[in-house]
Amino acid sequence: MLNKIKKEWFTAPGTNILAGIVVALALIPEALSFSIIAGVDPMVGLYSSFIIAVVISFVGGRPAMISAATGSVALVIVPLVKDHGVQYLLAATILMGIIQIIFGILKVGRLMKFIPNSVMIGFVNALAILIFMTQLKHIFGISIPTYLFVIFTLLIVYLLPRVFNRIPAPLVAIVLLTTIAIVSGANVKTVGDLGEIKRSLPHFFVPDVPFNFETLQIIFPYALSMAIVGLVESLLTARIVDQATDTYSNKNQESRGQGVANMITGFFGAMGGCAMIGQSVINVRSGATTRLSTFTAGIFLIILIMVFGEWVVQIPMPILAGIMIMVSVGTFDWRSFKFIKKAPRTDAFVMILTVAIVLISNNLALGVIVGVIVSALCFATKISNVVVQYKEIDGAIHYQIKGQIFFVSIDALMNQLDLELRNQIIYLDFSNAHLWDDSAVNAIDTLIENYNKKNNTIYVQHLNKDSRKIVSELSKVNQQHLL
Repeated sequence: MLNKIKKEWFTAPGTNILAGIVVALALIPEALSFSIIAGVDPMVGLYSSFIIAVVISFVGGRPAMISAATGSVALVIVPLVKDHGVQYLLAATILMGIIQIIFGILKVGRLMKFIPNSVMIGFVNALAILIFMTQLKHIFGISIPTYLFVIFTLLIVYLLPRVFNRIPAPLVAIVLLTTIAIVSGANVKTVGDLGEIKRSLPHFFVPDVPFNFETLQIIFPYALSMAIVGLVESLLTARIVDQATDTYSNKNQESRGQGVANMITGFFGAMGGCAMIGQSVINVRSGATTRLSTFTAGIFLIILIMVFGEWVVQIPMPILAGIMIMVSVGTFDWRSFKFIKKAPRTDAFVMILTVAIVLISNNLALGVIVGVIVSALCFATKISNVVVQYKEIDGAIHYQIKGQIFFVSIDALMNQLDLELRNQIIYLDFSNAHLWDDSAVNAIDTLIENYNKKNNTIYVQHLNKDSRKIVSELSKVNQQHLL
């Protein structure tokens, strides 16, 4: 146990502390921007990033992974905040945490392997498009300086890392362009126009909502969506960091940890969040390998709020909008265009459908669920192809069946058999087939009964071990038909 703590916390502490500081600097613009997306006070996003990062560093399942306020969760809660207010958001965040803890206890993390790559690509692309679309209202129809600040922000964030990367390019853009805006008195909207940034620590309180069934009806759909979206992005990020560091993480512990972090966050007046793909990659590339980097990111973020809060309110909105546009560009999987051309048509369709469902419904969780269901149906259809070969040997009829026999493929099997045969000896050869469910067994029973009624003698032969077992347990016919 002590060796595990030492490894996860105190390996290369200097490198991990510096990496955490870099991530904290990169968290500020995104925390503010995600607050704006959600329609809440900027402090809600900043407090969220601070609390989630600190808590998850202790209870998460993946060292060196960064969790904070995120665009995916912010997008889900927009209607809730608009229609019912921040207090209902806090209640939904607490419920979100409880749901994620339950998911962790039920070991739902292992279900990640059932989410196809096409759905993952669609999820990430839809998230990128939604983030991009939410920034347009902060850019167009405001003023000429707004356009100029957006353009210069894009240039800095895109070009600076090519020649200098010790300081995050978004931070350079914020400091440099905010200074220019203050000195020039440019006509642009600032973070201060959206809400007050308080130089104070968050405090514990219970959300001011009625504790009744009506409140639960309001917040539950949002809490469930936040829980699913947050968990999908967190486990996807964990898988990416696993691959980057050649290590393994506990996905069920991560689910429980995300739940604990979000539940605590809700009691401290902050919005829900999850793991962040971009910041986690920045952390790992900065040399981070331990939980200390995540803890440092959270602690240094609150220090920045307390010390530099009066400067944060003067940050021009077009700078943050430009940064978020670059985040959306970096999030979008541009390889998906090649994927559409080269991947099987069903996979390409599922990816496009996932994106379309998310954009139409504005619900990332719904897009993932529909994508998984359609992908499963496509897969079931693909493997339901059954081939039946007809042979006559020594006066007996042999049907050699090839394929997977289950509820989807039953019709394909039946349509290739002559059910009107009379006074024949019939062999159903399953040496190249597998029976998967009770529908397959029921089909065998139906065939035997039908052929017996027409005075045929029928035998089922060459069942593999698992198929023979399921037939012996579920079949209603006499076992003498089995060879």
